[in-house]
Amino acid sequence: MVQVADPPTKVNRPPCCYMVTNDLEPDRTMPRPTWKSLLAVPEPLLLPVAHDALSARLIEAAGFRAASVGGFALVGARHGIPDIGLAGLRDMVEGVRDILAATSLPLLIDGDDGYGDVKNVTHTIRTYERMGAAAIFIEDQVSPKRCGHMAGKSVVPCESMERKIAAAAAARESRDTFLLARTDARALEGLDGALHRAERYLAAGADGIFVEAPISIAELERIGRAFRGTPLLANMLEDGATPLVSPNELFGLGFQMIAYPVSLLFRVVRTMERALADMRAGTLRLEGEGVSFADFKALTGFEAWASIEDRFGR
Repeated sequence: MVQVADPPTKVNRPPCCYMVTNDLEPDRTMPRPTWKSLLAVPEPLLLPVAHDALSARLIEAAGFRAASVGGFALVGARHGIPDIGLAGLRDMVEGVRDILAATSLPLLIDGDDGYGDVKNVTHTIRTYERMGAAAIFIEDQVSPKRCGHMAGKSVVPCESMERKIAAAAAARESRDTFLLARTDARALEGLDGALHRAERYLAAGADGIFVEAPISIAELERIGRAFRGTPLLANMLEDGATPLVSPNELFGLGFQMIAYPVSLLFRVVRTMERALADMRAGTLRLEGEGVSFADFKALTGFEAWASIEDRFGR
């Protein structure tokens, strides 16, 4: 098993760890890059998953070209609940809106199962597209759905998902909006069944494929061979069913998009647990363990906001 090690493409920045440009507010003078333009670059598209506005800003400041918003991280961080179908479109929209407002990066949004039938799928696609999503994926689980690496999943008939994909493709107001079809059938129908579904989802109108939870590098290789030339996403989830493979190796197997759905959230949770333990113990490790006060002010654009106060008064 190869552990994830490849860093994102390096971006030359000043010694300060944050890019302080226009107060770190999204640059509205330029449109977000289209998803297809991102995939045209001959390198893996790394997709850290943002769970809130601050994590989205950190992803952009670190030099990534894009990011994703996943249901598991968003509902866990925002609502403190598991990803088992407890949150609906409205719950997700509030969090996605915050994240879109905090970054100028193009985002891949988790559309879950579309939150209902074909009319709900249509509403989901239109909602996220009008909010500014560059790419959206929907999956073939039976509602209430759950995280793709949890037990207890079930999938809808292939024909039902084909209708959802067709409705999603028709709902787009721009052909630049990228539609990714996810299948969770590997755990239920084996890899053969998942690949068969993926072929049909492409024929129904999807632009790319996301086969969730393959269990070996051999299965990743087979997916890559089966859909060579088709945009593919690999999901690198700590403690998940799929082995962790480096971005360059996955790219060589045919996966252009590589998502990290829990990496930021899991590290944040462990850091908060340690900080709370320090507080209870009365230790002094609190100081120097996190970013500095000055760095946090830079990340949140304090100076630009202060200059507005100075210019116009309070």
